[in-house]
Amino acid sequence: MTLIELKFVVAVAQERNFRRAAEKCYVTQPALSLGIKKLEEELNVTIFERSRSEVSPTEIGAKIIEQANIVLEESARLKELAKLGTNPLKGLFKLGMIHSVGPYLLPEIIPILRVSAPNMPLEVEENLTANLEVQLKNGVIDAAVIALPFDVSGIQVRSLYDEAFSVVVPSNHHWVDRIAIDPKELSEEKVLLLNSGHCFSNQVTQACPELSRKGEILQGNSLETIRNMVASNLGITVLPASATVARYQNPLIKVIPFIKPAPTRRIAIAWRKSFVRTQAIDKLVDAILEVNQLMLVKSH
Repeated sequence: MTLIELKFVVAVAQERNFRRAAEKCYVTQPALSLGIKKLEEELNVTIFERSRSEVSPTEIGAKIIEQANIVLEESARLKELAKLGTNPLKGLFKLGMIHSVGPYLLPEIIPILRVSAPNMPLEVEENLTANLEVQLKNGVIDAAVIALPFDVSGIQVRSLYDEAFSVVVPSNHHWVDRIAIDPKELSEEKVLLLNSGHCFSNQVTQACPELSRKGEILQGNSLETIRNMVASNLGITVLPASATVARYQNPLIKVIPFIKPAPTRRIAIAWRKSFVRTQAIDKLVDAILEVNQLMLVKSH
């Protein structure tokens, strides 16, 4: 049994296709197939059921794949320890972020990290929560900034801050002089939200159940696209507090708070429990908390 054979098994499990798995591992398909066959013979089990249309793990195969992932991660951990030596703040850090956080948090934390961790550049992956979960578990990214709930086996989660939602309307909207909006009122308007699959859209509709039942919902690809559509007088939207700070103000729109208690979400950072660069996580947390504290001061 070798690490290479385990890598072959994990690649096939991820791709569900021997050809694509071989390409991913930079080997020929016969070499990959032979490696997996050798492992199956050594363990005296069948790891994959093979057919012309698909490749799927057997019941015992699924357990072997799960353990193979653990072995490979521990192997990577040893390499990471050796590479980092005594400086976990040196080297690339792969950070995932949900779409409704990344554009607003990144410009604020990067100047802080340039001072506190100057030798730790960020490679950022913006994606849906479900995709970030897979990437985190598979080691594609080191950590992810997401909205709770995020309950994933083998993943450590730390809450960072709570963020209130606000209503955003065109400057000529009939709500423009309102002091606050009841979430129930959203169902009476044309509301622009992120495409389905984004946790922020789900949180908005949970805060206003009637919106899903009888409201008119239009969808956009990003909060900035939606903000501009609101400015064009297409409808109204709901934005998180970080997207409504001074730098994003626009004379063609008006930000109106919800009545208290306003709908909120809790932002957190998640990383694998086996991840060795815990000091890097600490620096990220410190930067995010510092930014959030500054935002609180400015809002009062």
